[in-house]
This record gives sequence, structure tokens and C-alpha cells, in this order.
Amino acid sequence: MKLNKQLTLFILCTLTSLGLAAQPSPQAGFFTFPIKPGVRNYLSGSMGEIRSNHFHGGLDIKTDQREGLPVYAAADGYISRVKQSTYGYGNIIYITHLNGLVTTYAHLQSFNLPLAEFMLKKQYEKKTFELEIFPEPDKFPIKRGDVIGLSGNTGGSGGPHLHFEIRDEKDRLYNPLKYKFTEILDTTPPDIYTLGILPLNIHARISNEFARAEFAAKKVGSTYTLADTVKAHGLLGLELQTNDRLDGAANKNGTQEVTLFVNGKAIYQHHIEQVPFEISRQVSQHINYNMFKRYGRTFQKAFVDYGNDLPLYRANYQQGRFAVKPDSIYEVKLVAKDSYDNSSTLQFIIKGQKPVFTAMQAKAVKQPKLTTEILGNVLKISASDTSSTPQNVELFIKGKAMVLVPSYIRNAASVSLYDLRGGLPDSIRSCGVSQAFSFKQMVPPAQETEVKTDFATIQFGKESLYDTLYFEAKQEADVYTLGDYFTPLHKAIKVTITPPVTYKDKTKAAVYFLGTGRGRGYEGGTWNGNSITFTTRNMGKFKVMEDVKAPTIKLLGKSPNQIRFKIGDDLSGISSFNAWVNGQWLLMKYEHKQALIYSEKLDKSIPLSGEVILKVKDVAGNEAVFTTKI
Repeated sequence: MKLNKQLTLFILCTLTSLGLAAQPSPQAGFFTFPIKPGVRNYLSGSMGEIRSNHFHGGLDIKTDQREGLPVYAAADGYISRVKQSTYGYGNIIYITHLNGLVTTYAHLQSFNLPLAEFMLKKQYEKKTFELEIFPEPDKFPIKRGDVIGLSGNTGGSGGPHLHFEIRDEKDRLYNPLKYKFTEILDTTPPDIYTLGILPLNIHARISNEFARAEFAAKKVGSTYTLADTVKAHGLLGLELQTNDRLDGAANKNGTQEVTLFVNGKAIYQHHIEQVPFEISRQVSQHINYNMFKRYGRTFQKAFVDYGNDLPLYRANYQQGRFAVKPDSIYEVKLVAKDSYDNSSTLQFIIKGQKPVFTAMQAKAVKQPKLTTEILGNVLKISASDTSSTPQNVELFIKGKAMVLVPSYIRNAASVSLYDLRGGLPDSIRSCGVSQAFSFKQMVPPAQETEVKTDFATIQFGKESLYDTLYFEAKQEADVYTLGDYFTPLHKAIKVTITPPVTYKDKTKAAVYFLGTGRGRGYEGGTWNGNSITFTTRNMGKFKVMEDVKAPTIKLLGKSPNQIRFKIGDDLSGISSFNAWVNGQWLLMKYEHKQALIYSEKLDKSIPLSGEVILKVKDVAGNEAVFTTKI
């Protein structure tokens, strides 16, 4: 017995809402390729690539460096969600299919009829450009191969392309390439560039030093290797810098799988095939976050770091970490694999070397100097002196001194190591030079913790941190430094500060994140007397600033068919914009990358004529008004 389409869609919707829709195994040919189906295509991004704060959730399909290509529905189903926004996905369509999976089509230039007319009417009804709707299953039924819109560059897109995803009803993201689209060819194995090795406890050494070390990979035949044997000791963790390339494309894509073998035994594997949308931000622990933020280099860890519960890993009880013992040999192999099972292998030897202290030192420096670095739980102190003899370090905790003996010598510096779990130091002194710390508290993960200082109260939630944080904070005039910019937060912290300046109009004053450059990110905040409370997912520098300037408006062109403006704001950012022609609300579409707003009429047959009023507000509530006539 055949079910009619409406009944089939009703059953599907019911099963999906109950979480009972079956999740089929990837089947070649089940989905139509959404751009130029049946024709060779190319990707600018693949599933699982590392982005600034998430795993890339699908495919970025090239569109010949232009907009306006037809976008085809991948399979039968119905449009279950539509959104228009100037940020994120921009114009996006979600199609729910008869097998329970959902495909998404993002950064569209426009929707096809009748969806475009429906969305336009809804925008006029609600008097807003930003709009998200969830149509009933029978509202927009879709057949495989239907043109649902045109490709574009809307939202956060960095250039014309189609972002295409496959999800299930729980928003878990799946790798579309597992459906073996014939439009994409990939017989090219991943490239391997650099190996990173981390010391994971205070006793660990790489080349007799407690420091992260890098080793360039070189290709010999079909296999990668290192220039020499690595000498190390103690508990280690490995990182791999690797990318994939598809046939006929010069751009670099993500590598989906890395497996670590030590002496022939697999002790770790990650496979980026299914990433739950809501925890994709944990990419911060999957990679070396410090290297990514500081230098833009992506190293994927070959061990499971603390606080990381992504469902990507197979690892032994050491979670990919392994201990190197003196005079032992470790044959190490890292295998990188792409979505089409093309693989590359890095093979090398680690030889266990017992740490040896040596008094040999480079030429004495001209100026005594102290430098510090935190690696895991360890404070590393390098003391360079004008003499050529090793130098002890005095470490002070609540005024009491303890002496640290150097662990080894590196160039002109005596290097001492201290486990911060023994107590947070106030300062250190060596070579006649002192350095103060701004440690406030050791903050453990997975529990609520409040840190109070003379100038701020910081509240950490149970999911704010991945690992133990040795929290430093200081106030310099009106700038607050809270933690380290290169330390990731999983979820937001709440901060209350009392600025040294009193603001008459507190509606214009808010907290801004200063980052590392000249950029200023609006954090907001709620005033209570002279104190302001805000939440943030950033660590670093913050400052309360006043935004008293209204947004700027510049007329770019006007005609009976359309009116266009350029709008901007120097601090808090654009909050809202509304236009009227002879008192009738006029839809203005917003493209933030070009700071452009432009009109779209509800009735294309009626020309724009009469007085035009445009009002633009920023987040601080400052308003600019522009009037003209058509």
C-alpha cells in the first residue's frame, strides 16, 4: 500500500519529534549534489576543519567565485526551517528528509518561489529583516533536484560559496563526503608538516628541556619521517600539523582522522565524522589553542586533553599519553587519513634519555633577566645572569621564601621548575631581579567557584573551564586583565567590576573586550549603582567605555525601485534600522560585510515615492535619523 505524500510527511514529522527516526548508513547516490549535480565540483572547506571556535560542520562548495548558481535539493522532503540574517549562515534553508536526516543550504543569495514571497510577506508582517520560521511539513514539500534558491555570499561567508550540511534530528553533524558524491574527486593523501611534542608532567623532558618542541616532517618516498631520533623522558603528548588536499584544488582542507601507534600498538585515534552541534566549541581542547590563537597554526592533539568529552576518540587508559623511560626505544607512527581513506604516515624513533644537569652555559648576558611560562601545572622560570654560574631562584608564598635549584641550563639561563599545586607564588627573585605575580586563586574545573579581588568578583560556572586554572588578574587604571587571552573558556564567566570613573549616563557605558589588537568587542553589562556586571566567553583585557556617538548614514542611491545606504557605528555596533516611505514601513536588507542596507518592496509594481525616513540605532541606544525624498 502506498502512502500519500501528506501522510508520509506527517509520519516523518511525528517520528522525528519523538526522536525515533532511523539513522541510515551513508549510501552512495542517496543525496543529489546541491551544486552543478553530475558535473565535477570543488571544495573550499570540508567537514571537521578547525575554525576559530568550532569544527566546520559541513562542506563549503565552490561556486566559480560568483553568486547566483542554482542550488538543488539533495533529496525528497520538506522545508522545516528558514532563516535570514546578516551574520552566521546568512540566508539558510533546512530540508527534513524521509529518512529523518536534515540537509542545510547556507549563505544563499536568495530563496526560490514560493518561499521567497512567503518570507517577504512575513518580514513585512513582523517589520523586521532578521527572521526565522519553522513551516509546517505540508507547507513547502520538496522533490529531489528542485531548485530551492541561488548560491550567494550572505552572513559570515568570506566569499561566494554554498555551505552544505547533513544533520540528524538532534543536530549531530555528519560528514557529507561519506555519501560518495561523484562530483568530488580525492585520491590525494594528506600532507604532514610538523610534529609537536609536549611535556605532560614536571619530570618530562624533550632534548633535555622542559618545553614544547617542534620537529619538521620530511617526505621520503611515500612516508614522512624526522631528521633525527628524538631524545626524551617522562610523560609525553604528541600533536600533528596536517592538512588535506583534494584532486585539482590548491586550497588546504581538514584531515578527518589521526591514529597514534607506539611500538606497534594503537594508543589513540580521533575520527571527525560526527560532531554534536552544541559541543563543537570544544575544538579548543582538541587543538593546541595557544598555537592557534597566537600564530594561526593548527596542531591537532594526539591525546585526549582534560575537559574534552567530544565523541571523537578511541584511546587507552592513558588517553594517548605515554611515558618514555631511560635507555628504551619507542617506534612511533602517526597516520593521517582523509574522508576518502587516503592516508599519510609519519614514522620516527624516540629514545629514552635520563635528564642530566650540566653546568655548561653560553656567554653571560649583559643584563639580568627573569622570564616565566606556565605549562600545565608547572611554572617554568628562566633566570639569566651576568655571571656564568647556575642561579637559584627564591620563590615567595605569602611572604615565606623557598629556594628553587635549577633543573637544567639552557643557553644563558638557569631553568627552575615549580609545581603550582604546591601554592601560588606572590613573587620570585634571582640575579638581583624580582618579578611579582598577580595570581588570585587556583580555580578547579567542573565546579562553581567565586574569586573575589579588590577590584572584581569573578564567578566560574561548572562548565566554564576545561582544566585547572591558575587565575591571574590585575587592574591598571581603567583596564582590567582577567586571565590569559590564550586560555580558552568553554562556557561564560560572570564578572562584576567597579570602574574608577563615575558615568552620568550609564545607558551609554558598557564593558568592551580589548583583545590583543585595536579591536573592541562589545560585552555589555548591567549596572547596579556604580558597579557593572557582565558575562563573557573571553579572557584577557576589559574596559568600560562610553558610546555617545550616533551611527553614521550615507545615501548611496535612490530610485522608484530601490534605495540604498551605507551605515556604520564606531563602538557598540548597529542594533536596529527601520525605514518608512510616506509613513509606510519599508523592508531594508542588511549586508554587514559591506555595511550596506538596501530596500525590497512588498509590491514590486508600486514605485517608491515621497518622503523617506531612515532611523538607525546602535547598541548603546544612540539614534541617527536621515530624511530624503524620492
